[in-house]
Amino acid sequence: MARQNKRSENGTAGADNGLDLIDRKILSALRADGRLSMSELADKVGLSPSPCWTRVKRLEAAGAIAGYVAVLDNKVIGAPNIVFVEITLDRHDDKVLEKFGSALARCPEVIEAHLVTGDYDYLVKLAVAGTEHYERFLRETLYRIDGIRQSRSTFALRAMKHDISVDPLLMR
Repeated sequence: MARQNKRSENGTAGADNGLDLIDRKILSALRADGRLSMSELADKVGLSPSPCWTRVKRLEAAGAIAGYVAVLDNKVIGAPNIVFVEITLDRHDDKVLEKFGSALARCPEVIEAHLVTGDYDYLVKLAVAGTEHYERFLRETLYRIDGIRQSRSTFALRAMKHDISVDPLLMR
């Protein structure tokens, strides 16, 4: 049975967002190695370089490719410990959320910060050199941000999986 691209209630496309198989192959290949030359990428996805380049440019313009980066190894750069911090705020008005989010964005240790639902307001992922670095971050940075009611920290022991994005070839 052919899969149809149905629109959700908010008007966006379904899981594939209008991407055909070749688009997903391009995205998957670039996800695995963003340094592929256009010729190498074209070979991997079964196109000649010119139409492959056209598709990549279209995917970039559509925002499917948000950017190209070097993924750094936190251990090598001196921040091998990952800490997840659950943060609860005193208040939840727009001004407080904006101020808190801006403060987190300025912290170099913060890798990710998500406003979440549930028992706490933010889930923050940090990279630190160790417990002394983390304690210094708490005292000198995090606890100086106004509006925090409480926080709870969890040190990661080992990463079982670490991806930057989902693989569009594997999504259903």
